[in-house]
Amino acid sequence: MSVLKVDLDLVKKYNVPGPRYTSYPPATHFTEEITRDQIVEKIRKNNEGRKDLSLYFHLPFCESLCWFCGCTTVITTQHGKSATYVDYLEREMDLMGHYMNSDRTVEQIHLGGGTPTFLQPDEIRRLGEMIHSHYQISDTVEAGVEIDPRHLDQEKLKALREAGFNRSSIGVQDNNPKVQEAVHRIQPYEQTRKVVNWIREAGFKSLNIDLIYGLPFQTVESFEKTLEETIALRPDRLAIFSYAHVPWIKPSQKILEKENALPDGETKLQLLKLTVEKLTSEGYAYVGMDHFALEDDELTVAQRDKTLQRNFQGYSTKGGTDIYSFGMSSISQADDAYWQNQKELPPYNEEVDAGRLPIAKGYILTKDDEIRRKVIMRLMCDLGIDYAGMSQLLGLNFTEYFAAELESLDDLEVDGLILKTPMGITVTGVGRLLIRVIAMRFDAYLKVKESEGRYSKVI
Repeated sequence: MSVLKVDLDLVKKYNVPGPRYTSYPPATHFTEEITRDQIVEKIRKNNEGRKDLSLYFHLPFCESLCWFCGCTTVITTQHGKSATYVDYLEREMDLMGHYMNSDRTVEQIHLGGGTPTFLQPDEIRRLGEMIHSHYQISDTVEAGVEIDPRHLDQEKLKALREAGFNRSSIGVQDNNPKVQEAVHRIQPYEQTRKVVNWIREAGFKSLNIDLIYGLPFQTVESFEKTLEETIALRPDRLAIFSYAHVPWIKPSQKILEKENALPDGETKLQLLKLTVEKLTSEGYAYVGMDHFALEDDELTVAQRDKTLQRNFQGYSTKGGTDIYSFGMSSISQADDAYWQNQKELPPYNEEVDAGRLPIAKGYILTKDDEIRRKVIMRLMCDLGIDYAGMSQLLGLNFTEYFAAELESLDDLEVDGLILKTPMGITVTGVGRLLIRVIAMRFDAYLKVKESEGRYSKVI
């Protein structure tokens, strides 16, 4: 186990806006010029084979809005809406079923949102039955669900287990009452601890906890207490995100500016330093891009074995799968195409009512896109590039194809973010913190001036 030390001067130097590379090209390149017919043809072609599947279901409902939230949500206290929405999910699966190869096996399922646990127990069971009736589910499927402890009871947990879910991720963000009040999310630590105990008693195989640094009124001292309380719960994984303040995209975030309480840049960097150094000293490996996992966790093992993958749900051990997603705003990914559903509920419903896949926009990858996607994926997951291995994987001479990009890495090498040898590139400890910066050098579309206002900063 290695304890990472954070060089704040380097972090400051390279803290520029940039994509998170949950896809390449990023979702900002998706366009309505790609027609539904073009995507349907890609779906047909994709189903000529039997490649394994990952399924994602976007369940957008929340009873109240957290001011920091960047997700696509529907705010309502009317729980009847979720039953109707589950009806639409079934109809969308029926529509997609016209094109699917029934021999394909589902290796991964994820419920995201919004708040999946907004659903009532019977709705959760029904959704599970729907998934199993439409798809061939692997005996070893990883089935994960995002949980809001504020809206959970043991009956919902029981329903999730009966529906086949075996992994959980709970939102916490911060335990400090003053911070919670400022972001409109009251969730006492005792409530979180109780839910963690319930999750373990229910037999879930894995537990992840989400935190956010950079929220109003956070200090190094207050966030250290949140970290210590969270470590005491010993989750298998932690996702600790930098708060992305993008009020031009999410206007509700403007509320957080009113009291001038957002941490300044220096404090936010200190919070990052605290987080990385504390967690890596407490038995967690820094996988990269906000993610930490215990040394024996499958995520950490996959990184050591170079089988780790990255997709719209973050890091994943289930590589080599196509992602088919359902529900409003959800994004799907096949070998050479992405497509995204209608982002708002009324047009999503209208498309399904009309008997059409509710696709709003998409992107068809060029050959160069496919090459660069593989390079950025392996760089962000393996924390390095082996020239010979990548040449074999891509069917080209890597150092020739990327000669300009490799030359552009000289400043990163001088600053100690990477190590270069004739055989390849290795990302250093501090380089892990800035992996997005390194990946950006292989992005054919990115110019710094275009990053401003389109992406959050990398830290």
